[in-house]
This record gives sequence, structure tokens and C-alpha cells, in this order.
Amino acid sequence: MLVRRKFLRLVAGALAVPACSHVARAQPFPSKPVRLVVGFAAGGTGDILARLLGQWLQVRLGQAVVIENRPGAGSNIATEAVVKAVPDGYTLYWSVPSNAISATLYEKLNFNFIRDIAPVAGVTSGPLVLVVNPSVPATTVPEFLAYANANPGKLDMASNGNGTSSHLAGELFKMMTGVRMIHVPYRGGAPALTDLIGGQVQVMFDLAPSSIEFIRAGKLRPLAVTTAMRSEILPDIPTVGDFVPGFEVSAWHGIGAPRGTPTEIIDKLNSEINAALADPAFKARLASLGGVALAGSPGDFGKLVAHETEKWAKVVKFSGARPD
Repeated sequence: MLVRRKFLRLVAGALAVPACSHVARAQPFPSKPVRLVVGFAAGGTGDILARLLGQWLQVRLGQAVVIENRPGAGSNIATEAVVKAVPDGYTLYWSVPSNAISATLYEKLNFNFIRDIAPVAGVTSGPLVLVVNPSVPATTVPEFLAYANANPGKLDMASNGNGTSSHLAGELFKMMTGVRMIHVPYRGGAPALTDLIGGQVQVMFDLAPSSIEFIRAGKLRPLAVTTAMRSEILPDIPTVGDFVPGFEVSAWHGIGAPRGTPTEIIDKLNSEINAALADPAFKARLASLGGVALAGSPGDFGKLVAHETEKWAKVVKFSGARPD
């Protein structure tokens, strides 16, 4: 009898294990901290935006949202880490234009961004700004084009690095206008801006939040913004498209997750992110950083990424751009 009772207890315990596991799996999302992986160093525009959204989600979800910076290789190191993560909603990815550019820029990647990262939501979209050193005798895009064409190959164009949006924006400009400028890649925006202000290089397509204080101080001259519409932080500056029809470059940001993440989790995250983008205080903070809300469904964000990947493939091939 004692042996039989012991056997029954063991059977009951064995049956209870999967039952408990099932209860654990059934806990509402999230039941533990969420990791948001950013492919750039702390302090940059993308990192600041990711932390801003992370703070919102932390309050709304009731769990910590931990920002994990994994810079390097045009954000591909961060992307691969997320692709390999468990698709349970607890690892998210901060998506940026570099992901669309890298698809063509790198001959071989260990992942396919469109296939392996599920779109969750767009967050914001903002302009780059075409800025020149004040020594350049141009105050408008037409004057700049005239000067560049009169001095082919004599203008040095700085960028944040090979394959970045600041680089490819310049290559698209060259492709659409025919001007000849020498690309000078830097390892980040700060050293590029330092040399631009110092006159070692003459022109740059830079993220608006990075340049704005130098513009206000008169150390850089803005000629145009790259978005289809004017920017709220530079309302008096025209768009490049006003003079180069069809030109448009946006520094967009969004959230992705590993392929296979449950639809209900993606939908919940999308709903919470869209709630942030509808909040007046959150929108005002985005505007102060030069961005506008990029609200929409996961499918909307997926279409944007696909469109951007196709667009930049043409520019990469035209320019012959290669990774560092």
C-alpha cells in the first residue's frame, strides 16, 4: 500500500508539471522585462528615440523595457542578435533605414531583414538636412548646384559612414542631379560635423537633430530638408524636392520582432505604440527632435521597409557603395 501511494504521488507530480508549464505560458504578456535592441551607441538620435518610447511602454505594459545598445556593422550585429532571439515578444528591435540599405550594401548577411524581422509598428519619421560650411558661396539648392557644376569634384561630402542614410542621401542627390562630389565617410556624425564646421569638408546630409544647434549658431548653413514636407524645427527651410522633383529621404524609425512572434503580442505592442503616437505630449517630444509620428498597422510598417529596401538598392548599385 505504501509503495502504491508513493507511485500515485509521483504520477500526480509528473502530471502537474505540464499543467504548471501551461499556466506559465498562459500568463498575459508581458510578465517579465522586455529587451529593446538598438544597433547604435547610446546618445545618438535613434537611441534617444528608443529610450523615449521605452519609457512609454514601460508605464503602459507594467514591465521594465531595457534598452540594449549593440553598435557595429551598420546595425547588422544588433539585427542578427534579434533574429536569433526567442520569438516571444520579449526581444524587440529598433528598425532604421540602415536595415533597408544593408540588404544590398552587404553581399552576404546571415539573415534576410524582411523575412526574419516581423514588423510591429512605425514610430517616427524625420528629415535629414542639406548643410554646407558657410564658406560655400550658396544659400539655395539652385545656387549650390550651379557652384558644384562649376567646380566638379572639388566639393567634399561628409557622411556618418559608408552605407548610412547620410551617405546614401548624398548619393541619391548626386544620382538625380549629376553633380560630382567626393564622398568622405566618418565613423559617426560627431567627427563629420566637427570637420564640416572646421571647413575640412564642405557639405553634408545630416540628421536634423544633430545639426540644429550648429545651424542656429550660424556655424552651418542649411539649404534644404530631405523630406517631402518642410520640417517643424526648420519651418523656413525648403525641401530638396522643391528643386529636385521626386527627391525624398526620411530618417524613419520603428519596432520589429523576431519572425514567429505571436500575432496577438505584435498587435498588443502595435496598439500601445500607436497610443503613444496619438498622445499630445509624446508627439510634441518627437517634434522637438525633428520627427513626426509614423502611426499605422504592422502591415503599413512592413510596406515602408519593403519600399525603402527597393529604393536604396538602386542607389547602392548606382554609387558602388561598399561597407567599411
